[in-house]
Amino acid sequence: MSSDNKKPAPAYGAVRPGRIMAWTVLFLGGVVMITPLLFMFSTSLKSAGQVYDLRLIPDQPTLANYVKVLSDGRFGRWFLNSALIATIVTLSCLFFDSLVAYTLAKFSFPGRRVVFLAILSTLMIPTEMLVIPWYLMASKLGWIDTYWGIMFPGIITAFGVFLMKQFFETVPNDFLEAARVDGLNEFAIWWKVALPLVTPALSALAIFTFLGNWTAFFWPLIVTTDQSLYTLPVGLSSFAVEQSIQWELIMTGAALATIPTLVIFLFFQRYIVRGVMLAGVKG
Repeated sequence: MSSDNKKPAPAYGAVRPGRIMAWTVLFLGGVVMITPLLFMFSTSLKSAGQVYDLRLIPDQPTLANYVKVLSDGRFGRWFLNSALIATIVTLSCLFFDSLVAYTLAKFSFPGRRVVFLAILSTLMIPTEMLVIPWYLMASKLGWIDTYWGIMFPGIITAFGVFLMKQFFETVPNDFLEAARVDGLNEFAIWWKVALPLVTPALSALAIFTFLGNWTAFFWPLIVTTDQSLYTLPVGLSSFAVEQSIQWELIMTGAALATIPTLVIFLFFQRYIVRGVMLAGVKG
């Protein structure tokens, strides 16, 4: 074959058509995903007469809606409830999930594999099927309309145990043996030696757990009837019913509830992406 029929090699750094297509699809997908958020924030800055104006930039933006919503004492209480519950559950998951995972990863005992498989099997049970036994237990123990009643299903999670176990298995046993020789007990070895070596996994688990509990709706809705104990998503649903025709106030409440998740994503997106990658590689 003559050299004239050979296709010339692409120049260094040249952008291929396939890559351009991929970038275009990603850009369009990003636009589709972010447009509802922009519309929500835009509506929260509009007066009642501008709500049905579909322009993203209001003619006369106003913060009056935010002042009105924040002046409602219930909203601040719901915000604090969500922050308190999400923080406590996150700290609990980090402690118990990592402790159980360390035990399963670094200790040999009869039935270890059975215990781990039993924990993993709970991941296959839909949350909707667990609500009834959760509610019966909470009702029997007097946990209805309590903070503990909202938190107890998430105090320890099977996903967290699974994720942390994969990473504890990568911790060299030589480090742990050296710590034992130095006289550290097993709890101190877990706390001072093993945990610092799996910080990326801890960070990812903390972010996923906090966001999951911040946006939780189904279980808090079922287990609470006292408005003072509502979490922010449940409170917003009742607020939306009360303000059914005042879309600017509904959008303002939704925007205030969304701001913390956006802040977490902007400041910790590196850990979120790393957590997704780690879960995929190690899982």
